[in-house]
Amino acid sequence: MRMKRVLRLSIISMLVLALAGCGSNNGISKGNEAGNKGTTPGAPAVTEGDAPKELTKVKIALEWTPNTNHTGLYAAKELGYFAEEGLDVEIVQPGAAGSDTMVTSGEAAFGISAQEGLTLARLQGVPLVSIATIIQHNTSGFAAPKDKGIKTPKDFEGKTYGGWGSPAEEASMKAIMDPEGGDVKKVKLVSIGDADYFTAVKRDIDFAWIFYAWTGIEAELRGEPVDMLYLKDYAPQLDYYTPVLITSEKQISDNPELVKAFLKATSKGYQYAIDKPEEAAAILTKAVPDLDAELVLASQKWLSPKYKDDAARWGEQKLEVWKNYADWMYGLKLLDKPLDAESAFTNDFLPDNQ
Repeated sequence: MRMKRVLRLSIISMLVLALAGCGSNNGISKGNEAGNKGTTPGAPAVTEGDAPKELTKVKIALEWTPNTNHTGLYAAKELGYFAEEGLDVEIVQPGAAGSDTMVTSGEAAFGISAQEGLTLARLQGVPLVSIATIIQHNTSGFAAPKDKGIKTPKDFEGKTYGGWGSPAEEASMKAIMDPEGGDVKKVKLVSIGDADYFTAVKRDIDFAWIFYAWTGIEAELRGEPVDMLYLKDYAPQLDYYTPVLITSEKQISDNPELVKAFLKATSKGYQYAIDKPEEAAAILTKAVPDLDAELVLASQKWLSPKYKDDAARWGEQKLEVWKNYADWMYGLKLLDKPLDAESAFTNDFLPDNQ
């Protein structure tokens, strides 16, 4: 998965103002209205001998094709954690509109996004809120094949970078080059269009922006290892949350118990992926058989410790992380106004103990 997709969906999210609040069901539905009266998100799971209980149907939109960022969701579904909370969760891909748009319109109750996209959306008046971070620290960065000789940000000079034309790319590059004495103006920036990393670096670029947990691991498996320069290692303001789990302000207002139930089950799913990466990888591969099982397993082993990392609990978000990134963007005039960071996220629906 490339950074291009994340930012492209972020831009789309700014175009959905007219859709805000127009969804009639907040992305939830009941299989049988009469049979669902009295059904609550916290309803106990059906056990053998019990009469079947209707589950509340809930949709969550991914931000990209299924991968190990999403394993906790698939684990929660497969292991019955959602059903224990009275939920029948459908995991869908975003399509052309993007997950931000689907959540804003009410087509999906929840979605996967990223802090950088949500920051832009909030400043455009899009009423989305991050309710958990899936990974505690930013695992993205600039990557180059080892034979390119890019060992530090200063080595970007004289090289060609392949991206998608966002101002945030050059700004991020500058943020990690400046402390190393590098000059971003000496980097050639080109668009690689729809080409993937592996195609582009063999064709006309020297390095690109990737998520190591997927593209970097794939490079290793291909026998094409990379030199990876993580953003967080050079610029603290770029250690932002990506990806994040989002919902709408309307969902929080209208169905707080559902949000709480969804996060309780999701948290258990990610804890399972933390504790049992091999079993969790098998669940994802079973749910999405088109995925490369070897890549899923290797990626899961690398990523599982990073879901929670140094946080007190999975999903926990810090105000300073939201504020630092938005203040940096605003200082570069990439944002029109400061972000009200406190309203952009909440930890209120995370379970106390995991």
